[in-house]
Amino acid sequence: MERRIVYFSEKGEKNTEETLKLAKERALELGIKHVVVASTSGKTGKRAIEVFGKTVNTVVVTHQAGYRQENMLEMEEENRRFIEENGRLIVGSDLFTRVPKLVTQKYGGCTPLNIIADTLRLFSQGMKVCVEISVMAADAGAVPVNEEIIAIAGTAKGADTAVVLKPANVHRFFDIDIREIIAIPREK
Repeated sequence: MERRIVYFSEKGEKNTEETLKLAKERALELGIKHVVVASTSGKTGKRAIEVFGKTVNTVVVTHQAGYRQENMLEMEEENRRFIEENGRLIVGSDLFTRVPKLVTQKYGGCTPLNIIADTLRLFSQGMKVCVEISVMAADAGAVPVNEEIIAIAGTAKGADTAVVLKPANVHRFFDIDIREIIAIPREK
């Protein structure tokens, strides 16, 4: 099989519309019913729901409360309401970053999760987040683990990475199967 991968010359938010368009095209081609999107402010999540419409189950994953400020979600209230009314919102814990960072700060060295995260970042920040949000969505029961889904994430803001994968729950993490890269930035 031969497939096209789109490589963006630069990373970041400017690639969001094209990433979402490419992901929707591939979802329709493959008959994929579930899309998982990373979104901090809710802007990318809202836009993904608008682009995908009712064609798929769109799950938006955001940082846990307290990520930047105690007891606070970073998602803008208007975006949160839109996402909850038109898709599904998952508030997840940062699987690869927060706990390993705390362990490293307290005890030194690195954890296996640091190594996994840094290995995925060799592809792009978005690749690390795509894997991470697919696990969070699977653990929340928002996506099945026995079907392909599309995961969409980016670097800092917006979306610049999209992949087709079969997710896994965290206790079966190594069962994740990344099947295709749809789009990815050429720079890290």
